[in-house]
Amino acid sequence: MKIAEHQKSIKYILTFIAATIVALSMYYSNRLAKEMAEEERRKIELWAEATRLLVTVDDNADISFIMKVIEGNTTIPVIIADDQGDVFMSRNVKIPEENSEEYLRKKIREWKSINEPIEIALDEDTKHFLYYDDSILLKWLAYYPYIQWSVIAVFFVILFFVFSSVKKSEEDRVWVGLSKETAHQLGTPISSLLAWVEILKSKNAAPDLMPEMEKDVNRLRTIAERFSKIGSKPEMEKVSLNKVLDNALAYMQKRTSNKVRISYVYEMQKVIYLHLNVPLFEWVIENLCKNAIDAMEGEGEINIHVSENNKRVYIDVQDTGKGIPKSKYKTVFKPGYTTKKRGWGLGLSLVKRIIEEYHGGKIFVKKSEPNKGTTFRIVLKEDEN
Repeated sequence: MKIAEHQKSIKYILTFIAATIVALSMYYSNRLAKEMAEEERRKIELWAEATRLLVTVDDNADISFIMKVIEGNTTIPVIIADDQGDVFMSRNVKIPEENSEEYLRKKIREWKSINEPIEIALDEDTKHFLYYDDSILLKWLAYYPYIQWSVIAVFFVILFFVFSSVKKSEEDRVWVGLSKETAHQLGTPISSLLAWVEILKSKNAAPDLMPEMEKDVNRLRTIAERFSKIGSKPEMEKVSLNKVLDNALAYMQKRTSNKVRISYVYEMQKVIYLHLNVPLFEWVIENLCKNAIDAMEGEGEINIHVSENNKRVYIDVQDTGKGIPKSKYKTVFKPGYTTKKRGWGLGLSLVKRIIEEYHGGKIFVKKSEPNKGTTFRIVLKEDEN
């Protein structure tokens, strides 16, 4: 399993665990809320009966127990009214000084939709109705799953950022260590090759081939230099973008099969100047071209289109390869993602790092169509000086 897919699987597992916790919490909270609502209903029915007895009991009867029941309701709001809606009594209801009667009628209408009114039969001809609302405790319980979900969500967000930060830090250390060790290991054989080239030149061996061989050895030295710069702040210089692209694409064209055609178009008439680290930026262009060649399986067209708008320079690298699924537009830039049987899947990840962290630009998949090709877009700020 590729690293990117493995990380995606972990995210799905964590999301499933969080959803399960929330679902179970909501289930048990709703079940508890239902049981509490039934318990409150029984208490209000008892309270209604106590109220009926208080009204109908003889004057000489002991009403201490009845009053104890009535006064025991300190949490559930209740209103007692006749069949015409005229209010006779209320408890645990904060009534405003103005428009109190209309306020109580409004509450009755609201509570009728929440709980079924309880009928209080005072005699054969007189009936009152008790309307009640859920207690504050029951309302809080109804909101509890959402509060818990919010807490879990915040926890997972924090966990995600912590995990991402630690992961990125580890990746940075691995990349820097790997890059510097690669540069160090390449140093000795490159120096040796340079010496052998000089010896062969002195002996006038293969004079037609020596210039190209020397270019390739120097290119190896440039590659080693690139690796050595990873993890360090690169030196930027004001250069002509046209010239840098010309050099990078000319190098790629000479070392690419004649079945691959590389072309480039500058939309502007003027020369564009940018602050670039030339070796690293050339590496970006080479990586994008190599990925395009792999996607085209060694046969097709690569077109570089450069345009400008609002002091922004847009470099589009378009190929005629097999394309990238829309769901993978962001995944392709993650370390470990690769469609090749060989390779570590670090190419586009390093490209993104070079463009965004070192050059302050952006790189993304502009568009892609299956079996038609992909366009990567680089956005850089034009130098104003």
